[in-house]
Amino acid sequence: MAIEPTTLDILERLIGFATLSRQSNRELIGYVTSLLDGAGIGWDLVESPDGTRANLFATIGPATNGGVVLSGHTDVVPVEGQAWSTDPFALCERNGRYYGRGTTDMKGFVASALATALRAARCELKTPLHLAFSYDEEIGCVGVRSLIDRLSSHPIRPALCIVGEPTGMRIATGHKGKVALRACCTGRAGHSALAPLALNALHLGADFLGRLRERQRLLAETGRRDEHYEIPYTTLHAGRMSGGQALNIVPECCEIEFEIRNVVGDDPQTIIAGLKDDAEAIVAPLRPIFPEAAIAIDEVNAYPGLETPVDSPVVTLLRLINESRESPFKVAFGTEGGLFQDRLGLATAVCGPGFMAQGHKPDEYVGADQLGRCDAMLAALVDRLAVGL
Repeated sequence: MAIEPTTLDILERLIGFATLSRQSNRELIGYVTSLLDGAGIGWDLVESPDGTRANLFATIGPATNGGVVLSGHTDVVPVEGQAWSTDPFALCERNGRYYGRGTTDMKGFVASALATALRAARCELKTPLHLAFSYDEEIGCVGVRSLIDRLSSHPIRPALCIVGEPTGMRIATGHKGKVALRACCTGRAGHSALAPLALNALHLGADFLGRLRERQRLLAETGRRDEHYEIPYTTLHAGRMSGGQALNIVPECCEIEFEIRNVVGDDPQTIIAGLKDDAEAIVAPLRPIFPEAAIAIDEVNAYPGLETPVDSPVVTLLRLINESRESPFKVAFGTEGGLFQDRLGLATAVCGPGFMAQGHKPDEYVGADQLGRCDAMLAALVDRLAVGL
C-alpha cells in the first residue's frame, strides 16, 4: 500500500510549481488530481478561456447538498527583484519555519486541505467536504469567478466556506471590497519649447490625483467607519502613473491606475461617480481651446467585501474546531470569500496558517506550528463531518 503523503510532503511539491499569476498552473493541478485519483475522490475542472489554467472542485463524502468548502488559490506573486536567501521554488526548513514562495500565501493551507481530503476519503462522512482551488487570485480573484458560475448550477450546493488565507489561525469575519480603476487622461501633444500651446496630459493626471487625495481626506474624516479594521475607513490609493515619451515632447496621454477599498456602508459606485464629476470639472474649462481634453475613468476589476455575522454557522463551526480563543477580527487584504458569500449565499469566513506580513516578500515562510494548528483544525472538521453538522 502506498504511503499517504503528509501536509509537508504535499507542500514541498506545491512550492516546486512556479504558478505565477497569469501563467499556467496545469502541472500543479495535474499533481492534485493524481492525489485525488489515488484516493478515489472525484473532481471537476473549470478551465481558463485559453486552457492554460484551471480551477478545481472536488467533493469527498455523500453527493448531497450542504457541507463545507475549503477554498484556496494556487497562484503566487512574482519573485523578480527580491533578495531571497534560498530558492523560492524549493521548500527549505530552518528553525521551525518553511521557506518558499507561497508557503504562507497560500499553499500551506492548500497542502493541509489536500492531506485532510485524503484522510477524509477513508472515512464515512455524513456531510460532504469540498475543495475549491482557483487560479489568478492575486490579480483580483479572477479565476474563481468561472468556478463560482459553475457551482451556481451545480447539483450539489455547499452551505459553508472556509477561505484559508493566512490569519495566524484566527477567525476572520470580514474584509473590505475592492474596485480597481484606470483614469485615461487625454491632452494635446506639442514641442516642449512651446509647451503653453499644448495640453500636458501628465498635468491633467496630477490635477486628478489632487482630487483623489481630497476625496480620501473626506472619506477619512466623514465617511463610514468600521473600527474592526486597522484602517477603519474606505481608502483611495493610486498605484501607478505613466505617460510621456521624451522630455522635449508635451505628452498627450497619461494613465493612472488606482483603487477603492471600501468598508460596508460606503458605496464604491457613488465614490466613482464623484470622481467622474471631479474629472469633468478639471477638463471642462479647457475644452474651448482643447476640445479633445478628457479624463475617462474605467473599471478594471472588482470584488465584494466580506461581512459575516459573528453568530453565523461558519463562525460557530470554526469556534468548535479551532483551538484559537481570540475574538474574530477583520483582515486588511481581500479574498474570494466575498464572491462565495455574495454570489452563492455561502456563510463564509477566513482562517488559515501563517501571517500575511510574511507574504509577498523575500524569504516568505510559514511556521511549523501554524501548519500543525491548521492540520488539527481540519482533522477536527472531518470528525464533525463524520457525525453530521
